[in-house]
Amino acid sequence: MDIITANKVREMDERERERSLITLREELMMLYSQQTGGGIADNPAKAKILRKQIARILTVKNEDK
Repeated sequence: MDIITANKVREMDERERERSLITLREELMMLYSQQTGGGIADNPAKAKILRKQIARILTVKNEDK
């Protein structure tokens, strides 16, 4: 998993941001469903990392407005 920094997000165009935002949200939903189903997460800190990356994308998106 590659960490998305704010500089990388700023370099993306709008479509790339939307695609990565959708991908990250889907990955976070899958992770939550695995955790609630009783599965053992291979990386328990992954949810925190995903939430931060989603927040970065949304922040840059709001800056552009």
